[in-house]
Amino acid sequence: MTLVFALLGAKALYLMYLWLGSCVIASYLSDRKGYGEKPGLATGMLLSFIAIPIWLLWPARAESRWKIQGMIPRRGNTKTVAEARAEHTE
Repeated sequence: MTLVFALLGAKALYLMYLWLGSCVIASYLSDRKGYGEKPGLATGMLLSFIAIPIWLLWPARAESRWKIQGMIPRRGNTKTVAEARAEHTE
């Protein structure tokens, strides 16, 4: 009788990496959209990779980094979020 636990172990490890990666990405997206990291982390933990498209489609708050800096922030000599918000309100 042979044991097949090793075959399950590699698949489980890859699925756990997918689960953890989706938690990180969903947490990042929800924080950028102005809702904080906890709602994204919760949806990532409960819904796994389905949470990423949910947070991509979820509307951003008016004063969030997503609305002010865009989907992907530029690097280099750009304005901070506080400077952009001050400019936006003036």
